[in-house]
Amino acid sequence: MMTHSKEHSNCNGQGGHQHHDHSHKNGLSLAFWLNLFFSVVELIGGIFTNSTAIIADAFHDFMDAGAIGLAILMEKISGHKRTATFSYGYKRFSLLSALILSVFLLSGSVAMIIAAYNSFINPKEVHSVGMLWIALLGLAVNGFAFLRIKKGGHGHHHHGHSHGGHNHNSESIMLHLLEDVLGWAAVLIGSVVIYYTGWNWIDGVLATGIALFIGFNATKNLISTLKVMLQSVPEDINLDELQNELQKIDGVTDIHDVHVWTMDGSYNVGSLHVVINNSKARSEQDVMKKVIRLMRKLNIQHPTVQIETNKNRCQFVNC
Repeated sequence: MMTHSKEHSNCNGQGGHQHHDHSHKNGLSLAFWLNLFFSVVELIGGIFTNSTAIIADAFHDFMDAGAIGLAILMEKISGHKRTATFSYGYKRFSLLSALILSVFLLSGSVAMIIAAYNSFINPKEVHSVGMLWIALLGLAVNGFAFLRIKKGGHGHHHHGHSHGGHNHNSESIMLHLLEDVLGWAAVLIGSVVIYYTGWNWIDGVLATGIALFIGFNATKNLISTLKVMLQSVPEDINLDELQNELQKIDGVTDIHDVHVWTMDGSYNVGSLHVVINNSKARSEQDVMKKVIRLMRKLNIQHPTVQIETNKNRCQFVNC
């Protein structure tokens, strides 16, 4: 007997946080336009000031704008209700943009390291005063975008889901804007040092440092996104604890074939087989309710339970 939890009224996690969703989306599109516009400003500024760090950051910001644009598109898609083709809905699409974003950033950091290497081989004079002004502008633009997204994203954390459906996206974008802020702070300090010492090689060192930092974080994000895609057990679920707690339920003789995975890092799906020692319909219903309630309590939003009695235990190899 297969049975499924019926409490799907709020399956897609909508309703409670539409207001925060709205401010979150506004924050994202603002960050998109700011980054797009600013990357053009940077590119021109980088060429005029002869700074590799600034040109590298321009490409980096341009990629960032593309990735945020992609994230906005994917989040629109991932909010759609389930269809005959995608029976779980479109939640996984937001993972796709987190994946593309990480690959973007990784390739960007490699390009920046190559540019920095070239600047060491062919040193050129850097206009430190221009660098200083662009760095100040960069700090202001990215700091503003970061705070806007943080404000929109945080409303999410307080509603319903453990960390909102935008988990991977918002985190990778916020992380990225924060890196930009730190990167610009470094460029700012670097420009002051170059102004007073004339050490143009500092520009290349900055570009390399920014690139390595981005590469490291993008790799981390890529790994966590791939884990979700490969259906690993979510980090907030303890399978042993789940099994032990379920075994304690009155009337349960065995729990097996337990699977737990996550759709997008926050919406968890679980299925298992429960063997009970009493085949009366009422006690079956009773045990079932308890099992589903416990699964929900232990952070499985979408539980599926198969009930078996000692007499008709499943004979399949993989049970």
